[in-house]
Amino acid sequence: MTDFTWLVPLPVVIPLCAAGLTLAFYKKPGIQQVITILALVLMVAFSGIMMWAADQGPIVVNVGEWAAPVGINLVGDRLSALMLTVSSTVLLCVLVYSLGQGIADSSKSPVSIYHPTYLVLAAGVSNAFLAGDLFNLYVGFEILLAASYVLLTLGGTFERIRAGAIYVVVALLSSLIFLIALAMTYAATGTVNLAQLGQRLSEIDPNVSIVLQSLLLLAFGIKAAIFPLSSWLPDSYPTAPAPVTAVFAGLLTKVGVYAIIRTQTLLFPDGRLNDVLMWLALATMLVGIMGAVAQNDIKRLMSFTLVSHIGYMIFGIAVGSQIGLGATIFYVAHHITVQTTLFLIVGLIERRGGTTSLSKLGGLAKTAPFLAILFFIPAMNLAGIPPFSGFLGKVGLLEAGVAEGTWLAYTLVIGSVVASLLTLYAIVKAWNKAFWQPSPEPLPDNDLPRGMIVPAGVMVVLTLMITVVAGPLYNYTSRAATTLIDNSNYIDAVLGDAGRGTGESTPLDGPDPVDESSVLDDNDTGAVN
Repeated sequence: MTDFTWLVPLPVVIPLCAAGLTLAFYKKPGIQQVITILALVLMVAFSGIMMWAADQGPIVVNVGEWAAPVGINLVGDRLSALMLTVSSTVLLCVLVYSLGQGIADSSKSPVSIYHPTYLVLAAGVSNAFLAGDLFNLYVGFEILLAASYVLLTLGGTFERIRAGAIYVVVALLSSLIFLIALAMTYAATGTVNLAQLGQRLSEIDPNVSIVLQSLLLLAFGIKAAIFPLSSWLPDSYPTAPAPVTAVFAGLLTKVGVYAIIRTQTLLFPDGRLNDVLMWLALATMLVGIMGAVAQNDIKRLMSFTLVSHIGYMIFGIAVGSQIGLGATIFYVAHHITVQTTLFLIVGLIERRGGTTSLSKLGGLAKTAPFLAILFFIPAMNLAGIPPFSGFLGKVGLLEAGVAEGTWLAYTLVIGSVVASLLTLYAIVKAWNKAFWQPSPEPLPDNDLPRGMIVPAGVMVVLTLMITVVAGPLYNYTSRAATTLIDNSNYIDAVLGDAGRGTGESTPLDGPDPVDESSVLDDNDTGAVN
């Protein structure tokens, strides 16, 4: 098998190196733009190759050639490679959109801030997806959160500073809880390596294990905006510039969802908190969408729908079956693309109409018909209208709930249908008010730059492409779910025989280690020792 280990660190290394270059050219914004675009194009290309290679088995790189569990390892498996491919594509399109809008030039912040910060954000997201241990996952979160603080307050307006302060407090609280959980995990097991934790956590006191699981879920639940930990999101996201809001809505909450998927399947496969997750999923879906229905501002409406649809992903994780996890991974990829697209188009609506208030907008279908089409396609996709990918993902989740067969799962199925219908109602309300009702007052005749329309149009096409390739993509996410449930390939690729021997020398692992040098298998191919 061809060695693809060189691919794994590139999604982290490339944007970090490019961030340094953009700082070196802080007086030359044109060169900064070229460097940033080139870096993100390379990320998309290498992530796509990794997605293909990881379908053959997990690819592992031990940083500094210190073998796990002693050293830091980066792991590219089906789940992380898919998340990298989708996120890097979204980051590239949003960057081009932001250049068209002139976000860096029009803000009051120095032009040199935007591009390096954006690249650092990309590196943090990539590091979180590839992290093979809890501490490196924590570092990835902190990298992307530090960059997000800057992007959220770009321009220095009162509203953005206030929203940024809320975001900082919530993020720091989440990070503190994560750090406490990390320290307690190391104290209980002697390791923070995810693969080794997958072996050791089943051997510790069950009461200690459930405390660790609860703390990790609490930390990741804040980042993913799960109810009742989601009230910060609708107040923080709408104040930022449209491209920043789009990236935050599309990516940052999904990094939290990814962390929940990874830890629930690898560290806590017994599912003792699955019923709790189901109740949280139901509350997140219904409370989020009822908040969206009550909104009269299209940005806040979209922010509440974002919260609501996180509930669908938690539903699939809580079911924990191969069908549920496969549908969840598919739905995460779909939602990153669709939600980002909608926020970009809302930015076009705000630019064209001068406001995001639905009571002040109107008549855009006549004055900007192309904008109406751009909004309608991803909006119907988000609502789950067939044959779009949103419908396919929801059907997979409902199928998983029915297969589960418990009264709680059936309750979630009914709640999912209700939330989907209310999403359609909220979207149609926004569609009617913004595009079809008469405008209460003359709207400004602002032109829409081609540099904003083209990337938004590309994102719309990408949402349609997910529907076109839904069959192969769904098969891929199903295979990813299978390897999450049977995590032996992941553990073997990370630890190898040497790693397992190291782990077995501790009291937690019971009897004396056995020489397994004669039973190496093909799953160890991807590791660098």
